[in-house]
Amino acid sequence: MNEGHKKDHWLRDMLAHGPRPSLLIVLILVAVVFARILLPSLSNAKLKADHSTCTLYCAQDQVFAEPIFQEFKRQTGLQVSAVFDSEAVKTVGIANRLIAEKSHPQCDVFWSNEELRTRQLAAQNVFRETNGWVAMGYRSRRIVINTTRLSVPNAPTSLMELTNSAWRGKVALAYPLFGTTATHFLALRQYWGVERWESWCRGLAANKPFLVDGNSVVVKLVARGDAWIGLTDSDDIANARCEGARVEALPLNGEMLLIPNTVAIIRSAQHPIAAERLFQYLQQSDVLHELVAAKALEGISPSAVNVPTLKPDWHLILRDLEMGTDQMKRIFLQ
Repeated sequence: MNEGHKKDHWLRDMLAHGPRPSLLIVLILVAVVFARILLPSLSNAKLKADHSTCTLYCAQDQVFAEPIFQEFKRQTGLQVSAVFDSEAVKTVGIANRLIAEKSHPQCDVFWSNEELRTRQLAAQNVFRETNGWVAMGYRSRRIVINTTRLSVPNAPTSLMELTNSAWRGKVALAYPLFGTTATHFLALRQYWGVERWESWCRGLAANKPFLVDGNSVVVKLVARGDAWIGLTDSDDIANARCEGARVEALPLNGEMLLIPNTVAIIRSAQHPIAAERLFQYLQQSDVLHELVAAKALEGISPSAVNVPTLKPDWHLILRDLEMGTDQMKRIFLQ
């Protein structure tokens, strides 16, 4: 009998010719044999799964994100299983989901199109401990006007002017409880101080603005002329202009806010190898340039913007997040 045959039947021979072992020893020996057979294959299957797929929660618009995932798969062979947000609740919905799943993460990578909720999640230790998240590229908050209704010289130069009676029923904005509108309003709360900010919010609400589900809807209302002025994001304005809408963004100023995209890896991600590769891929210069070309981003580096804009103290905004949000609920959801 050759060595291989002896090795394959060592347990059978021992049971047939040696002293009879106890049942417990037999079970242990059987378990060892099965472990030697099964564990390598299970380990290989896990490694293969980790290398082949990645679950991503995505607040970037699907139309911009999906071509990037397809190219990532072409280059790496890795499949991205993406869960997108809704226009109405934006990153707030995904952030709440990640917090709820913190003890049993279902997501590997989080791609956000704004910064506040990323910082909120980081403060709650949702991301991995080291190199948990990074910012990349930027958009901006802007005032947009319908150029057939209003000329640039006659447009308001400050957000404070939006409470004037001249603009009653002519302003559109997304509900300021979600997405970049919420972030912008909370940054203004810090910049102006609570009393001045609350007075402005009440004046704005009293001026009967259009309150809608999302920044893209804001631009559509302005493009149709239903509203003359809107508060929205630079990418939504750029896309409307590409479609021929007669709208224009007013220049950046100290009341406006730059909005980076962010990408993060979830703590205890189920597919850490694939997650790391996607994390690095989304930061690549050619990916960011592709997003700029598609109008999803306004630029690559916020440091290149030479106009003063809001510079939030994120620690204080997060500290006061619940209080500021409650104030906006009372004012805008009456």
